[in-house]
Amino acid sequence: MHRDRFYTLTASCPDQVGIIAKVSGFIAGNGGWILESSFHADALTGRYFMRIEIKAEALPFLLAEFRERFRSAVAEPLGMDWRITDSAVKKRVVIMVSKQEHCLYDLLARWQAKELDIEIPCVVSNHDALRGFVEWHGIPFHHVPVGKDNKAQAYAEIARIFEDVRGDCMVLARYMQILSPELCDALPGRIINIHHSFLPSFAGAKPYHQAYERGVKLIGATCHYVTSELDAGPIIEQDVIRIDHSDSPEDMVRYGKDIEKTVLARGLRYHLEDRVLVHGNKTVVFR
Repeated sequence: MHRDRFYTLTASCPDQVGIIAKVSGFIAGNGGWILESSFHADALTGRYFMRIEIKAEALPFLLAEFRERFRSAVAEPLGMDWRITDSAVKKRVVIMVSKQEHCLYDLLARWQAKELDIEIPCVVSNHDALRGFVEWHGIPFHHVPVGKDNKAQAYAEIARIFEDVRGDCMVLARYMQILSPELCDALPGRIINIHHSFLPSFAGAKPYHQAYERGVKLIGATCHYVTSELDAGPIIEQDVIRIDHSDSPEDMVRYGKDIEKTVLARGLRYHLEDRVLVHGNKTVVFR
């Protein structure tokens, strides 16, 4: 990560001749200094993807004017879906958790060490067990119980909290509830989950037990965006660990906790650094 302030342009458009020339020419024509660039052409869909970091102080105007000039000169003529973000604006991440604490512990440790340069305006849980740990870090804690008779009200309250704290991203750090379709649809590409299996295998509850019954030799974890279809959203990051016939479901749960933490942290980092472009139910991830 660069120390100097920079803007990140992410975009996709129909593949065509002259995309890089038009984008880089616009940046250079305004004195822009490109710090990093990544490109990908998807031959099957005919779609082109890009991510470019631009040194902010190299440009002769502020971000708002940069966006407007880019829109009219480049984005509209190329038919782009695009956005430009500012490294000086920290993203606000709302963490959702239930009783299992390992992913929450890891995220807060990375936040304290400034490995994740974010703001955490609050933690929301359907249990009260982790309140003391969260508040010890100086982070507000919201207990929102979720039962079979109050799910609509509970998820409406979570949506209200997220809006009130001006959240940019919601992270389900082993939040063991299925979000309402309304909440998922309201925040497309902004809710990140860690699922304790190598999706699409073993979706749903108790995936390690499902894996044990199937006799697999690899178990994994998947960081993905949440959609209204359970455990079926676009995948951001995955990893696996080898096991054998002697490992019990409890062993697999223990091994899995380590990989869940690292996969969630990597996937969240890619999202925060605008390295993930969603296309349908797939992603392009510029690592």
